[in-house]
Amino acid sequence: MRQSRPTLKGLWHAFDEAAFGQDRTLNLRESLPSGADARARAESWLRMRQVMKSGEVLVITGRGNQSANGIAVVRDAVLALMPSLRRRGVVKSWREHTQGSIVVTLAPVADLLGAPKRNGDRVTTGVSHPDQTVPAPLAALEPETLALLHRLAVETIESLGVRHQESFVADEMQAIFAKLSVTLPVSADREGTLRRAISRAIEDIEGSH
Repeated sequence: MRQSRPTLKGLWHAFDEAAFGQDRTLNLRESLPSGADARARAESWLRMRQVMKSGEVLVITGRGNQSANGIAVVRDAVLALMPSLRRRGVVKSWREHTQGSIVVTLAPVADLLGAPKRNGDRVTTGVSHPDQTVPAPLAALEPETLALLHRLAVETIESLGVRHQESFVADEMQAIFAKLSVTLPVSADREGTLRRAISRAIEDIEGSH
């Protein structure tokens, strides 16, 4: 019996799976969401992947062949979302991969926090110990998490050229926690994921590789 040859579509699909993997691929084509649902799912997933450390990810939108009048509603909704996510520091760039998929390059976590990389030597101004600046809403966090959060707050403030920043550290810690926590997946190790995201942001600011 003659074996059927793989289709070109199947070949590209297999190549994408090998190149990106399941963890770095969002398939919106399978569930056929509305434009609004696709936009919401894409934003939530891209924010999560940003803090989970993935440089490039693949968003499969489909070409709209099953949509009314053949209009690529999902694809158009996702593409319309990209400029907004770039302004908010989530996405660095994007490009068409195929007619039904988009490759998105995620921005460094430091971009999400609005903190530039350092240029030059670090300037320290005697910031107090983390235990002295823990905001009450964050008191339930583990000491390791608080120490990293405190360090990132100091790094962020210093990278912006702020002097005498002791009075700003607690507020900055809360602001950073708020920005990162909404992107984290619900899991048993959510605080561990938060620590990894904070560490990534510190590396981004310091220009480490």
